[in-house]
Amino acid sequence: MTETWFLIFGLAAATFAVRLSGYLLGQRLPDHGPWARGLQALPGCLILSLVTYLLMQGGPQEWAAGTVALAVALATRSLPLTMAAGIAAICLLRAYF
Repeated sequence: MTETWFLIFGLAAATFAVRLSGYLLGQRLPDHGPWARGLQALPGCLILSLVTYLLMQGGPQEWAAGTVALAVALATRSLPLTMAAGIAAICLLRAYF
């Protein structure tokens, strides 16, 4: 039974340390300059690279859903609507074609 408690407390301490280090490192990130601009663009770059990778492996259905998502993105400039449209398009295309 004591091994279980050591494991629970060890994992809790590790979780706390990871969260605390993220908080402490986050305070040291730059607020302006080229590094700050790069860090602000990072989430979009990661999403774009994942979508591009999936499109390159996909077939006509994925390309059609990507086209729908691109059209919604250009029309609305809304990330949630773009994601919802892309997901709905691929679900419908896979279900009916």
